[in-house]
Amino acid sequence: MSGEPMRSGYVVIAGRPNVGKSTLMNRLLGEKLSIVSHKPQTTRHRILGVLSDTASQIVFVDTPGLHRDAARALNRSLNRAAKTAVADADLAVFVIEALRWTEEDDDVLQRLRQQEIPTFLAINKIDRTADKSALLPFIDDMRNRTGCEEIFPLSALKDDGVARLLDAIRTRLPVGPALFPADQLTDRSERFIAAEIIREKLTRALHQELPYGINVEIEAYQEDEKGVRINAVIWVERPGQKAIAIGHKGETMKAVGRAARLDLKKRLGRPVHLELWVKVLSNWADNERHLRRFGYDV
Repeated sequence: MSGEPMRSGYVVIAGRPNVGKSTLMNRLLGEKLSIVSHKPQTTRHRILGVLSDTASQIVFVDTPGLHRDAARALNRSLNRAAKTAVADADLAVFVIEALRWTEEDDDVLQRLRQQEIPTFLAINKIDRTADKSALLPFIDDMRNRTGCEEIFPLSALKDDGVARLLDAIRTRLPVGPALFPADQLTDRSERFIAAEIIREKLTRALHQELPYGINVEIEAYQEDEKGVRINAVIWVERPGQKAIAIGHKGETMKAVGRAARLDLKKRLGRPVHLELWVKVLSNWADNERHLRRFGYDV
């Protein structure tokens, strides 16, 4: 048995929208917890993922991307959730995209500097870089620009370089006892995970046809000896969006329900009966009362 002391702490995964934060968290955990799509604003809530072993416990915190345009109440809520997570963390993993630096990246960097939190820089999506010779100058530029303690070029999608980042995180955690039971994966309920999985399938199925004015609410979640029965409402902001979400002859809704049911069955290890309805709630994303009802930080 190792004589090293137990280490534990909160590690926030921060970055602008769509740099691969959720994909990286899932890869670090070795299990899918955060939903993933190629579209910004997929992650809307702060989600904890707990990775435990005999010597350490890392509590990863996946956050919404910080948005410059926060005109809508929903966007302000997402920014608030991201900022709160950073303030409470012991260490930050700042995720950016290889060979790309934007004003939004700079906004995240300034937020991390304000909190004076130890920060690692993860340069993600190196698998998409055709000219590998451009990576070294970019890394040097990022080292000077960000002042981060360590830099990790990686591909979360291809699991390239992630193990090195994980090892470095373990050594940087403060000494202390575990913060959660060793067998706990997240602080979120199965109802919450079910809603997120349905929203993930919706986001993927709708492509660019529907703005981000969709939300999923679980109305009923019942377990018995036959399996799990879930009734969910998909809220949209306008009648025209309802027709798009349902699709021609209900085909979109059928495909979303089928994909979500298979994913939920795999996660829960039990048969799942899923019923979906689409309803209109005008401008819910600009209404703080509705946001609060849906579990957003307002």
